[in-house]
Amino acid sequence: MNDTDQWRPGEIVPQSGIYACDCGQEHLWSKSTDVRGHRFPPLPYDCSGRAWTLRTQAHPDAG
Repeated sequence: MNDTDQWRPGEIVPQSGIYACDCGQEHLWSKSTDVRGHRFPPLPYDCSGRAWTLRTQAHPDAG
């Protein structure tokens, strides 16, 4: 993974989908469903991560 695959809180969501924090732990609220054009939310309060990464695209076959 490189820096272009990660987005910091407050940045614009590039595509709708389910994003997870990059800390590698599955703690409570470590995932966020985000809509393209909106801004990424803050990371969970107990998260040691720094960015959001895409886990599941909302519409992978949409063109």
